[in-house]
Amino acid sequence: MNNLYIKTIILAVIASGSIKAQVIKPTPKLVVNIVVDQLRTDYMEAFSSMYGDKGFKLLLNNGKVYTAASYDFKPIDRSSATASIMTGSTPYYNGIVGNEWIERETLREVKCDEDNRYPGFYTTDAASPKYLSVSTLSDELKVATEGKALVYSVSPFRDAAIITAGHSADGVLWIDDNSGKWCTSSYYYKKAPSWLKLYNETSSPEIKIETMKWQPLNVLSGSHSYFMNDNSIGKFSHRFAGDNKYRDFKTSALVNDAVEDMAEACIKNSALGFDDVTDMLSVTFYAGMFKDGSSSDENRIRELQDTYLRLDGYISRLIEKIDNIVGNEHVMYVLTGTGYIDEEETETKAYGIPSGTFYINRTANFLSLYFGAKYGKGRYVEAFYRNHIYLNRELFEQSKIDFNSALDKAKDFLMISEGVKDVVTGKQILASEVYGGMEIRNGYNPLCSGDIIVEVAPGWKIYNEETFKTHISRASFVPFPMVFYGCGINPEVIGEPVSVSYIAPTVARAIKIRAPNACANKPLF
Repeated sequence: MNNLYIKTIILAVIASGSIKAQVIKPTPKLVVNIVVDQLRTDYMEAFSSMYGDKGFKLLLNNGKVYTAASYDFKPIDRSSATASIMTGSTPYYNGIVGNEWIERETLREVKCDEDNRYPGFYTTDAASPKYLSVSTLSDELKVATEGKALVYSVSPFRDAAIITAGHSADGVLWIDDNSGKWCTSSYYYKKAPSWLKLYNETSSPEIKIETMKWQPLNVLSGSHSYFMNDNSIGKFSHRFAGDNKYRDFKTSALVNDAVEDMAEACIKNSALGFDDVTDMLSVTFYAGMFKDGSSSDENRIRELQDTYLRLDGYISRLIEKIDNIVGNEHVMYVLTGTGYIDEEETETKAYGIPSGTFYINRTANFLSLYFGAKYGKGRYVEAFYRNHIYLNRELFEQSKIDFNSALDKAKDFLMISEGVKDVVTGKQILASEVYGGMEIRNGYNPLCSGDIIVEVAPGWKIYNEETFKTHISRASFVPFPMVFYGCGINPEVIGEPVSVSYIAPTVARAIKIRAPNACANKPLF
């Protein structure tokens, strides 16, 4: 092979590499992660005729849209969903099985973000991400940039704010349930930022709540009947008062206005996206039911319609503001939902639909009595939460009772209870020997899940007479999209099923960092 031929090959390779280098897309200066709690595709579509051109329609028409997004674990709630989005993993790895669970050491209910070591600012809450057991997308961004990247998180809810922020964020903000102030945790700040004090004094929900009234945004948002399409004018009007006024406000359409405004304040006061180091802003909006209990059946759908119409405007406003400051070509937007809805208790027996009430506390007590009759007196059941039963493992060990055999007997005993569809044990789940296979295993974590999980029939209510907490069992799928937009992403609609856990590795590749340490998925594009 002569030298001229070798030189020709080398020059061709170099030229080829140069061509490829020219089409490599620039790294985004800012990633905006938008999570809409309880977002539903069917509602997005039903109300689309009233949207503007720069909110939902902009994202759906100009983004890479995955129409069949889902979570690869169950059950799903806001906390477990946001943890999956940010870690690219499931509760089995990231530790966040739900908003709350039973802590085995203390046998008390704990929230997924509570931590008494870190008191808050403008709140009595003490919180941190201590239960989040793996790295998040934002954590990896911090590591990759040696701390130079700015990471902020804004949410109406404490759990979503902290989980989307991760372990190393610069700013984490949520609305306090009791004071109505925007607040944060000392885990992230040595002292509250000075701009937050001024903001709370002038623009917080606490300042505005007395004059707030939630009514239809316009005639259009009160004139649509989701079911009948009769275009009758419907009116609703809500003010916020009493001990729960801020909790109620956080489930109204107006809370998204407060969230969008605070997101803008974060950008202004932190200079997000102003240099060549990629920054990240996570924003949580709300699209669920209004929770104050005053809504009539005929107004609930109109309230949801108004929520989506307003949310379209708030997303439009946020995108326009960020694009004007940073430039659309430098911003990557990600939009998705949390894949569940809070079920509302409705009367179904009148329509002949099978339903009933399953009392978890009574069931746990009966199981303890059953074990006592079989093995001798003792406190065999230590705790219960929702449909999880926690057994006294130490007692079984001390009494030299085969624990796996006891689990099998418990399953046989509980299966005869009315309303029970199935009973699964931790042993079965870890061995994937249950119906639903990996989805159930992925949603289970040995450190905080129960030893026995009672699967109640769909339509039945799980009720705890001690805490008065209610959960409606439902197995139906909630459709929601997954959208990537901006920073040169080509528009495309993809109907193939895809898990939300692919968001983290996809964004990680776009911003040229490694994926979170429990994420096993490849990037989507």
